[in-house]
Parts: sequence; structure tokens; C-alpha cells
Amino acid sequence: MIQKLKKISFITLPIALGVFLIWYSLSKLSQSDIQSIKTSFKTANYWWVLLSLFFGALSHLSRAYRWQFLLEPLGYKPKLANSIMSVLIAYLLNLAIPRSGEVARAASIKKYENIPFKKAFGTIVAERVADVIMLFGIIGVAFFLQTELISSYIFKDGEKSSIYSKILIFVVFPVIAFVAYTFLKKSKNGIAIKIMSFVNDLLDGVKSIFNMKKKWKFIFHTIFIWVMYVLMFYSVTFALPETTNLPFPAIIVGFVVGGLSMALTNGGLGTYPVFVASALILYNVEDNPARAFGWIMWTAQTIMVIIFGGLSFLLLPIYNKYQK
Repeated sequence: MIQKLKKISFITLPIALGVFLIWYSLSKLSQSDIQSIKTSFKTANYWWVLLSLFFGALSHLSRAYRWQFLLEPLGYKPKLANSIMSVLIAYLLNLAIPRSGEVARAASIKKYENIPFKKAFGTIVAERVADVIMLFGIIGVAFFLQTELISSYIFKDGEKSSIYSKILIFVVFPVIAFVAYTFLKKSKNGIAIKIMSFVNDLLDGVKSIFNMKKKWKFIFHTIFIWVMYVLMFYSVTFALPETTNLPFPAIIVGFVVGGLSMALTNGGLGTYPVFVASALILYNVEDNPARAFGWIMWTAQTIMVIIFGGLSFLLLPIYNKYQK
């Protein structure tokens, strides 16, 4: 019974949080605010949004192609079309149930390419390790470029908080992490063992990347995927006049904040527009255009995932039936 409740909560709570945030953010808007946001939607240049979706499609194709480099050393060479459609289905299912996409992706490639589920899922975990490293790297760049701005926003202070934050992130945190790792490694506590197991899995994932034959191609595609993600965000800034002249640090900060919001709710439902708007407001973008930008960005991404994922869901069995 408790396990069922946990599963139900795992699925429903993020969706409920997203719906609540949408309601809450809309309830605080006046009629003139709503009209201003509608005007931004109507007057936006959607050619830039289409360019953003093109970059997004390239990132998905690259992710599917990169997957081949992890499967090949295991003795498997799946058809690229099956890899692409499995990845797109994963994105679609993650909108409904967090992390269900990874399971579905491994299950799809097992069904149509006879790749054992555990091996396929292991390669997906290795992929995630690479993506987490890239995300942390971009977060580090964002904080380094805009330490004073972010610190003043969080701590409501000026230059002093900027200096303290740099010391905290680049000196104190690494020392604490090293001490914690050393302590947990020796501990016999159940929770400590689970944490160390997770850390060791991450380290094994990193090692597997550098031990593969085509590691440089894998690293290239990993960087390419995240460059495409940033370009997706950047290109939409040209869709609205109020966000056209944003500086590069603003792009990185907005992208990072939006990416982190995706972890809170399914596909950033309710959180993405709010978080991104709050980041752009730091750079003197007016409230309503900032909100409109967040909603345009999130809506375009979500529609792309639904269309591509839905088509892949329908075409995957048809394609493999035709191949047979």
C-alpha cells in the first residue's frame, strides 16, 4: 500500500505542483498584464521559434547517434532510425511520468534490436553522467560570469556577497565534498552505502566514456548537444523586441535557470516560464515580455516533443514491421 502511494505521489505531485504554479502565476496578473502577454504572443517573430526547434531537432538526432558509440563496444549496432525514435519516445513519456522515458527507451531498443534491457539502460546511465557534467559546467560558467548579479539576487548584497560566493563555490564546497567523500567511503551506515553506490556508479560511467574506442566522437556529440540546447534558448530571444539585445551572460543564466526548473515538474510544467522570466527580469526585461518569452519557449519545446514523440510512438512498430 505504501509503495503504491509512493508511486502515485511520484507521478501526481510534480504535475500538481506545475498546475498550481500556473494558476498562482496567472492569478497574480491583472487584465492589462494578460493583454500585454497576449500581444507579445501575437507579435512574436515565430521564424526564430522555428529556428529554435530546428536546433532542438539536431540535438535529438545527435543524442540518438551518440548512443551508438556506447552500444557498439557491447557488440550491438542498432538501426539509427530505431535509436532516434526510441529517444523521442523517451522525451514524450518524461512529460507524463518523470524518468519513465529512460526505461521506455531501453525497453524499445530491447524489443526491436534484441539488446538486453540492463545493458541498454546502463548505456543511458552513462549518457546521463556526461550530461550532468555538462550541466554543472554550464552552471559554473553562469556563476563565474555573473557572480555579483546572482549573489546580490540571492543574498541581497553587493560586491561582498560576490567575493564570499566565489570562495564558497570554488574553495569551501570542493573541500567539503572531499571530506564527505572520504567519510562516506569508510562508513558502514546504510544511507552512506547507498550514497557511495550512487557516486561510484557516476564514476564508473565517466570511466566507461573515456575507455570507449570512439570517446572523442562521443565527447564531440555531448558538447554539440548542449550547444544546440543553448542555441534553442538564444534564438527565441530574437522573437521579441524586448529580449533581442540580451547580453551573453543573460542567455547562459536564463538557460541554466530554465534547465534546473525542468527537474521540479514534468517537462518544466508551470516552473519553466516562471523561472526563466525571473532570470530575464534581472537584466531589466519588463515583467510581461519576460513572462511571454518563458511561455513561448516552453510551449514550443513541449509541442515539438509531443509531435515528434507521438509520431515515433506510432511509426516505430510500423517501421520495424516493414524492415522484417
